[in-house]
Amino acid sequence: MRRKTGFLVLCCFVFFIASGCSSTGKSSDTKLAIIKTANPSPVTISQKKKTDKVESIKHDVSSLPELYDVAVVKGKKNTLVAYKVKHLYRFKMKKIESNINKMLEKKYSKENFTVSSDYKIFLEAVRLNEKTKDKNYSKKKAESRLQEIIKMANEMT
Repeated sequence: MRRKTGFLVLCCFVFFIASGCSSTGKSSDTKLAIIKTANPSPVTISQKKKTDKVESIKHDVSSLPELYDVAVVKGKKNTLVAYKVKHLYRFKMKKIESNINKMLEKKYSKENFTVSSDYKIFLEAVRLNEKTKDKNYSKKKAESRLQEIIKMANEMT
C-alpha cells in the first residue's frame, strides 16, 4: 500500500513539474515585463514620423542610472514616458520623476510630456507598442488608446 502511494505521489509531482514547464510558444513583452527588462522600441503614432526625436528621448531618459526600462510613445500632441526604477532607488521616486521632468522640459521644451513610474502605465505603453506593429491597427485607434493611457496616468497622480 505504501509503495503504491509513493508511486502515485511521484507521478503527480512529475506531472505538475512537466505542466509547469510547458509553454504555448507565445512570448510577448507584456508577459515577461514583470520579470525582466522589456526594452520596447520607441513609437511614433502621428503621421509625421519623427523617430529620431523619440529615440533621442528614450536614450536620454534611459541613460539615468536609477532606471532599468523605459517606454516612450509619441502621439500628435502628447508624449508618454513610462519607466521602471531599480529597486535600490525606490525611496527616491519623487526626486527621480522630478529630475526626468526637468531634463525633458529643458531639452525638449516644445513637447508636452506625461511621465510615469507606475507599472500599469508601463505595461499599457508596451501593449500599445505591440499593437502598433500590427498593420491592421489604425493610427486613430492608437492615438485614442494613448490618450486613454495618459488620462489614466494623470488620474493616478
